[in-house]
Amino acid sequence: MRMRIYQVDAFATRRFEGNPAAVMPMEAFPSDGLMQALAAENNLAETAFLVPDGGDYRLRWFTPTTEVPLCGHATLASAAVVMERLEPGRRRVVFQTASGPLGVDRTASGYRMNLPVRPTRPVPPPPGLAEALGIVPVEVLADAFNYLALLESAQAVRRLAPDLAAIARMDRSGVIVTAPGDDSHDFVSRYFAPAKGIPEDPVTGGAHCALTPYWAARLRKTELRAHQASRRGGELLCRLVGDRVELEGACVFYLEGEAEA
Repeated sequence: MRMRIYQVDAFATRRFEGNPAAVMPMEAFPSDGLMQALAAENNLAETAFLVPDGGDYRLRWFTPTTEVPLCGHATLASAAVVMERLEPGRRRVVFQTASGPLGVDRTASGYRMNLPVRPTRPVPPPPGLAEALGIVPVEVLADAFNYLALLESAQAVRRLAPDLAAIARMDRSGVIVTAPGDDSHDFVSRYFAPAKGIPEDPVTGGAHCALTPYWAARLRKTELRAHQASRRGGELLCRLVGDRVELEGACVFYLEGEAEA
C-alpha cells in the first residue's frame, strides 16, 4: 500500500521553524492500527489523515501514541496541502472532524482557521504542579484537556525546564504555561504533553483555543499576537469571535513523497 505524504512546517514563514506535521491524503481511512503505526513511524507531534468527503474532506489526527480530538497546526498544514497541492487555487476548505466542522481560508500571508473555544476556569493548583514546573504559578486554570499555569514573565516561560515525567503523571493530558508578552507579542506560551507522546509541542493550535479567550478577557481586546516560545518557535495571530477562535499563520513545505505500508 503506497500513500502520498507531505511534511509541512505550520505557523512558520521559513523551514525549520513552527510545528512540523505530516499530512497523508487517502481515498479512505485505513484501520486505526495502521494510522497509529504510520504516526509512530513519522514521529512528529501529529500526523493528519485526509479523506475526500463531497466537496470537502474528513480529517483525523494522531500523535505517535494516540488519536487526539483536535490539532490546530496539523489542520493548518492540511489546508496548505489541499490548497497548494491537491486543489491548487482553492481558497477555502472545511474539514469534518471529531471537533465538528473546521473551516480554513486562504489569506494574503497564509491561512486562517476557525476552531472552537476551550473555556478555562480557575482551579486550586494540583498536587505536584509547582514541583513539576520548578516554579510556583501565579494562577492555575483548567479546561477539559489541560492545565493552564500563569507565570510572572515571558522570561520565566522561556527558561522553564520542567520535569516531564512528573507532568506525564498529572490528571490532565498537558500543561500550558503562559505569561504577558514582550516585544510585539501580547502573550507568550509553551505546551508540554508527554502523556500524549509530545514532550514539548513547538506550536499548538489547541492550546491557543484556551489561551485566546483567557488573554482576551485579561487584556480587553479580541485580536492578539502570540508567540509560542519553544526551541523552534512560532507566531500566531489570534482572534476571539464569539465562541470560536480564529488562528492565522503561514505554512512552509519541507518534504513531499510516498510512504509504503
